[in-house]
Amino acid sequence: MTEIVNLLELDLREHRDEGRRFHSRSVSRDYGAGKTGFSVYELAPGESAWPYHYELSEEEWLFVIAGEIVLRTPAGEATLRAGDVTCFPIGPEGAHQMRNESQAAARFAMPSSRSEVYVAIRPDSNTAYVEGPGFFQIVPLDESLDYWDREP
Repeated sequence: MTEIVNLLELDLREHRDEGRRFHSRSVSRDYGAGKTGFSVYELAPGESAWPYHYELSEEEWLFVIAGEIVLRTPAGEATLRAGDVTCFPIGPEGAHQMRNESQAAARFAMPSSRSEVYVAIRPDSNTAYVEGPGFFQIVPLDESLDYWDREP
């Protein structure tokens, strides 16, 4: 029988990153999914998850499981509550960031397509997050090079 996971009862792991603190768990990694990503996040009051960004290789969804979060997108900000769902397409129109401005913890799930190479553009810092097999780099986008620049 396929394993069943309850998203409200799932134990999450604490992450501290660049002054932010949140809890998460990759359900897809834990249960062997190969073509889709699926993670669950929980934000304490006053916390946010990840910088404002958009993907160049993966479509993402957001399902609010419990509580409420403030969602920032190119269209502005909106408060999402338990049961709300939205999609972040690939590219600038899919830019997003979530934060919790309520007085209670908020839990949400993010399914996504999955590829070996992950690239996210972070407009606020004008950087690109690039990750692939054996490679990780955050690259400033303040300068654009021609194709053969820096090549011998």
